[in-house]
Amino acid sequence: MAYKPELLATASSPEDARHMLEAGANALLIGDDRFGMRLPGNFTPDQIREVVEEARKHAAQVYVSMTNLMTNELLPLLPKYVQTIAECGIDAIEFNDPAVLMAVKEHAPHLKLFWNGEMISTNFATANYWGEKGASRVILARELSMDEITEMIPKLNIEAQVQVHGMTNIYHSKRKLVQSYMLHQGRTVEGDLGRGRGLFLIEAERKEEKFPIYEDINGTHIMSSDDFCIMEDLQILMEAGVHSFKIEGLLKPTAYNEAVVRAYRKAIDSYTADPDAYVYDESWLDEVRRLQDPERELSFGFFYKEQVY
Repeated sequence: MAYKPELLATASSPEDARHMLEAGANALLIGDDRFGMRLPGNFTPDQIREVVEEARKHAAQVYVSMTNLMTNELLPLLPKYVQTIAECGIDAIEFNDPAVLMAVKEHAPHLKLFWNGEMISTNFATANYWGEKGASRVILARELSMDEITEMIPKLNIEAQVQVHGMTNIYHSKRKLVQSYMLHQGRTVEGDLGRGRGLFLIEAERKEEKFPIYEDINGTHIMSSDDFCIMEDLQILMEAGVHSFKIEGLLKPTAYNEAVVRAYRKAIDSYTADPDAYVYDESWLDEVRRLQDPERELSFGFFYKEQVY
């Protein structure tokens, strides 16, 4: 079968999911905030079932994130939740905790398992270890360079997924840091401090950079001040054989994410139609740049950033 990588998008609601599918995504990542981490939206079982039904119309896959830091209180809830989402017809579960892996193997063994170790998904040996435990895909760490990614692919015994566009998490704490800070200042905490609040963290030395920060039931999340975009060099990842490309839609409007998905769809289709004749077209990103937040730069992220270990 000819190589054609998957284009995976996140979604904030069933309606948002429909837009991503119509734009060209052939896989979606959704979930419940209790079990998933940093999701654009919180989906009930009925909503997951609705997304699955819509995805089938587009011959697309639906994955559920269960990458939260699992506490003892969550463990008794795993069997029922795994059974419920399996009955909804999903295709795979993204996990990082062995407790989730064990629950899936016992209660929904037909589901695929994707290992997402966040910052520790950095080498082929560990990825292949989880492959031996049942995972069929690894979500590679966002801080890997282009060379590290392309050199790892041939040594993997499982599929690889790489985030190619969007913001990334740079800090997480289970504590409610923003709320604690405001209370320490003697300020009244009014309303929700979640994704919709539009809060930023600004350093005194770099006032031009704004780091989105929000709180939810999983604690405090600080996000990158820019959005990385590897469209210009996407063919390098396609030549390496990366199986899945992820568009991270967190804290972005539907219109923006839709434009991003359409752009990457054009690049993937152009490459797979004739790899030898593939040429990157700058105009593919025109609509993305038009909708890009002027305070957030499009960058190569860590793909070409020199690391200091």
